[in-house]
Amino acid sequence: MTFSGRVALVTGASQGIGRACAARLAKSGATVVVAARNQQKLDEVVQEITAAGGTAAAFVLDVADEEQIKTVIKAAIARFGKIDILVNNAGITHDQLVMRMKRADWDSVINTNLTSAYLCTQQVISPMLKQRWGRIVNIASVFGQTGQAGQANYAASKAGLIGLTMAVARELASRSITCNAVAPGFIETAMTEVLSGEFKENALKMIPLGRTGTPEEVAHAVEFLASEQAGYITGHVLNINGGMLMG
Repeated sequence: MTFSGRVALVTGASQGIGRACAARLAKSGATVVVAARNQQKLDEVVQEITAAGGTAAAFVLDVADEEQIKTVIKAAIARFGKIDILVNNAGITHDQLVMRMKRADWDSVINTNLTSAYLCTQQVISPMLKQRWGRIVNIASVFGQTGQAGQANYAASKAGLIGLTMAVARELASRSITCNAVAPGFIETAMTEVLSGEFKENALKMIPLGRTGTPEEVAHAVEFLASEQAGYITGHVLNINGGMLMG
């Protein structure tokens, strides 16, 4: 797969899955716009990509801020002329049982994980329509498919992201623009590092492959869905969970 001449925008690209996606797309030839809140971490990503012979640019972005999304995407298009690939990866958690969950924690997770994907997608549609080609890949979660106690806000945001994926896929298919999602299971990232040892042990018992996944394994799936070779796949949710959820 080659992405020579393609421009990709990855949100939440400063660490974890987003960082791996940016590195993978750049390695395959794409010019990558990396966006996240942490300038220092973004600069590190750009340095890694350029050191490996790739091309990348960093834009500080809080995806919970609609005006920032509009400004950054306009600036990225002004700099590189287009956006061919959008990876909606930015996400947060504020875990708590529903009966104790604060409205602010519900709103912040929904806004960051779901509303931002809608806003970013909305901003790239026009340029994609003009060129009659585009790839949108949303990073969902196995918990958007199964639910998870203590994560009602997170599970709802990821389930909503799957619904958004299918709706956008139907709206844009006639212009050769695809929209798909990947649904990772337990992946070794900063988000899962904070989980207790007991929680991780119990989680491993639910995974037929008997191990957690890596950000790079998710990135390979994103790379495929963003490629020319995946042109006849849209509205699909690709499970990357070690067999945790089948069917």
